[in-house]
Amino acid sequence: MPARAYWQGQIRLALVSIPVQVFSATKSAARVSFNQIHKPSGKRIRYEKVVPGIGAVDPDDIVKGYEVEKGKYVLLDDEEIADVKLEAKRTIDLVQFVDEDEIDPMYFEKPYFVAPDDDEVAGEAYVVLRDALKAAKKIGLGQIVARGQASIVALRASGKGLTIETLRYGDELQKPDQFFADVPQVKPEKELLNLAKELIERKAKPFDPKAFKNQYDVALRELIAAKLENRKPHEIEEPELGAKVINLMDALKKSVGSSGAAKGRTAKRGKAAAASAKQPKKTSASKKSAKNGKGRRAA
Repeated sequence: MPARAYWQGQIRLALVSIPVQVFSATKSAARVSFNQIHKPSGKRIRYEKVVPGIGAVDPDDIVKGYEVEKGKYVLLDDEEIADVKLEAKRTIDLVQFVDEDEIDPMYFEKPYFVAPDDDEVAGEAYVVLRDALKAAKKIGLGQIVARGQASIVALRASGKGLTIETLRYGDELQKPDQFFADVPQVKPEKELLNLAKELIERKAKPFDPKAFKNQYDVALRELIAAKLENRKPHEIEEPELGAKVINLMDALKKSVGSSGAAKGRTAKRGKAAAASAKQPKKTSASKKSAKNGKGRRAA
């Protein structure tokens, strides 16, 4: 395997155990990251732990504190915390299955690839589980214990393999009611709804993650390249903010109209290209023949 496994163990379904390895599906190095530098000297800044009124402290004198009220802490040292850390469990028990679209996307946290261990029997069982999940259109739920932490995981079939995604616990998400309290309780006009649906349909197409770029990251990389090359950075185009909508009906009609016009122009260009392709190309011989024919008719 090209990367180090995040977790290694078994996926268990009833009496069937499948040895697997779990790898992170994300790349932390994909984005620009910075270090803090002392500008006059060009040296990297290091952090020193200090106590107000005392100064720098010995690392051995530092413990963790949980604030129970302002300025009051319950103190815990590393050994006490280590005692309650969960022992790394080497089994993911699939205890429940749910429909693929049943879990709200807000619960999904981080994706991982699940690969079969280097074992022929494990590989066969892996494929059976993958195809069974596909056929049933289900996601398996279980728990994983890694690095002292327990996480809920959702196991799903994905292309040739299996993936798991860690899920947030129920108490980690805020309730939406407080944020949606000001959403008006009105029923939109049918024409407005139809225009909005038409606009959505016109812009609908298969998802392609490569079509989206992190413009901020692109701009940062360009700025860094320009600094290295001692030049001004190229401007990164960013879409302008739209004007505030005054008349929703007019705005939707204009949006649908402009989208339709662009679609029409594309279709016309496509038809013109197709018609041009159907016309037989005149060779130099056929041009010469046509010219001689004209000459004979004139005579």
